[in-house]
Amino acid sequence: MARPKPVVYGLYSWTPDYGFRYIHPANRRTFEWLEPLGKLFEKIDEADDWILLRYDEQQFKVSGELFTELAAKPPFSFGDVVEEANPEPGCPPHRGLISDVYWDEAQYRARFQMVEKKRKVKRIFEAEELRFS
Repeated sequence: MARPKPVVYGLYSWTPDYGFRYIHPANRRTFEWLEPLGKLFEKIDEADDWILLRYDEQQFKVSGELFTELAAKPPFSFGDVVEEANPEPGCPPHRGLISDVYWDEAQYRARFQMVEKKRKVKRIFEAEELRFS
């Protein structure tokens, strides 16, 4: 399904130390469990004092104050079907859906985790280690 607007990617630097005024009451518990620090979100909508962020299959209403937009768009996003570009010799490539997108501040780049056959692959991949499947 096509998205109605261009997707904006960014970071949401909230921790419980900030308190809950930045998180919509309906999303407080699940957002805290997500541990958003270091994860890349899709900003999919804005309304009144709240923005709507997406992480994998979850959506969260949060205050826009802590959202930092990134200029660079990651090469893969949630739900993209990918496979390992260069698997270990003798091993089949991992193939699955992007489930997590982490942001590496030091290298200013995204890293990815995938779900393969309903299980998360423990390895975190660099973009060049994956290709669309």
